Amino acid sequence: MHENDNTHKKKRIKRKLLAFAFSLIFIAVMSYCAFALISGRQLRMPLLDRFFSSGIPEINVNEYHFNVGRNIVVADLGGFVAAAGSFGVQVFDSAGNETFRDHFRMSFPMIEAQNGTAIAYDIEGTAVRILNSSGVISEFETEGPIVSASINQNGWFLVCTQEGGGFRGTVRVYNSNGDYVYRVDLASGFIHAAALSHDNKNLAILSLTESGNRILFYSLDSVEPSNHFFLSIGLILEIKYLPGGDLLAISTDALFIISGRGIGRELYAFPDRRLGGYAFGDEFVALHLLDYGVGHSGSLISIDTDGRVIGEVPSQREIISLSASGDALAALMGDGPVLFDAQLEDVQISGSTVSTAGANRILSIGGGTAIAYGDHIALVVR
Repeated sequence: MHENDNTHKKKRIKRKLLAFAFSLIFIAVMSYCAFALISGRQLRMPLLDRFFSSGIPEINVNEYHFNVGRNIVVADLGGFVAAAGSFGVQVFDSAGNETFRDHFRMSFPMIEAQNGTAIAYDIEGTAVRILNSSGVISEFETEGPIVSASINQNGWFLVCTQEGGGFRGTVRVYNSNGDYVYRVDLASGFIHAAALSHDNKNLAILSLTESGNRILFYSLDSVEPSNHFFLSIGLILEIKYLPGGDLLAISTDALFIISGRGIGRELYAFPDRRLGGYAFGDEFVALHLLDYGVGHSGSLISIDTDGRVIGEVPSQREIISLSASGDALAALMGDGPVLFDAQLEDVQISGSTVSTAGANRILSIGGGTAIAYGDHIALVVR
């Protein structure tokens, strides 16, 4: 009798331990999923991928095979494709042949390109590479962790860093040869982003203060700001110079255009909807606006730089990623990619040969073409 009691007791303990173990696994999986969804990282669960990927439609594509580590990001180099990852950068021609590779370490890689020149950099790290389709033009390590960077139409670029020394952030501007030409140190407000005008003469710096968003305007021949713009409501996410010299700004609540004199005008407001994503084209901005409610109910809206709505498409589908190039927009939906023009009219995708399973981002490269990609492969969608 005593032995039976011990046996039952051991079984109860085993069941409790198994239940506890499954609970820990469930909590770990849910925590990982939540982190991945909030941070935008790709979920890496091969068994779940195979289970859920069977219903994803297939399309005709060419393939690029990456070999630069994880957290891949891709940029259009005008007929070439540049990929940045945790192990460095790679460039491919339009046939998928590698033209060059540069090895260096990045924890959170990012890459941006304009007119055949790209800047690859490590967010929260110090590595910077300026490159084109042939190789690296310039490379250096920053003095503090990188917050953001950008490149303009002429290949001039800037890097925003946090360097200490009593300052809240530093912006350095470089010419197309990689030579340092200008610097601003902010004594107040934390730098979020910066943009350089198309003529290489003016700089706009976006910073966050205790009272709200502040944009400071500088001329590259002066050390003092010429004007400023302040927004107390919402969070400005990105700024971009237009060819005429005005600044385009997207916030969590509205789209603005701001003159160099610091005068802002609201182009389009969406206070009653949540911003799910956005993309800047040459002459338009695409917004993915979600209804406050259950599911993926919302709309894709295209707005020109005068504030006119030029296209709108209601959607009940999940939109994972948006990218614009010229007058084209690419959207990676939960069930595959869709290509649009600036007026949000679909561009037909035909055929069914290769699955887009595993892609978690999309890059529009214009001409009715986009790249849907994940960490180790990119699928060219036409």
